[in-house]
Amino acid sequence: MKLLGILPFSRFLMDQALNEGDYAIDCTAGNGHDTLTLAKLVGDKGHVFSLDIQKQAVEATEERLLKSGYRKRVSLFQHSHSDLTSIIQKDDWKKIKAAVFNLGYLPGGDKSVVTQSVTTIEAITSLLDHLPKNAFIILVIYHGHEEGKKERDRILPFVQTLEQETFHVLQYGFINQENNPPFIIAIEKR
Repeated sequence: MKLLGILPFSRFLMDQALNEGDYAIDCTAGNGHDTLTLAKLVGDKGHVFSLDIQKQAVEATEERLLKSGYRKRVSLFQHSHSDLTSIIQKDDWKKIKAAVFNLGYLPGGDKSVVTQSVTTIEAITSLLDHLPKNAFIILVIYHGHEEGKKERDRILPFVQTLEQETFHVLQYGFINQENNPPFIIAIEKR
């Protein structure tokens, strides 16, 4: 057995959470890697909502989806993840089985544009309120930069207070690595 790295473990959780025909959300589209993974997992009858505040990220995600032939399975939005409830229709919420975040900045993009704890916690709260039982929220937290540290320091106390009767909260990371390695918070709605 080999311990999975952070991104492989995130993909493992996505794979465990999703079946053909399910819906999923990529709350931080970035360069489209997670959106593509989700699109493959939900199959032809499933659907993915993918959001990012940056035009560059939405364009990169669309290009990746077009090249791989999965564009039809995805709705792309240039919006903040805090806008989830205004984007996703009421009937679609019951089909969503996973939501994924990669927090921080866009790889290869402007490092001054980063996710913010206020909007991230708003998005998590919306997901907790709307997702059906057995759905997952997967957060990959990059905290090697100043805003990332702030976001980590606000998200961890928030998720630690979630009622254990309603949610399972997992923290996964490598605690003996240098330079603030990323870690995962996974929330399962019970």
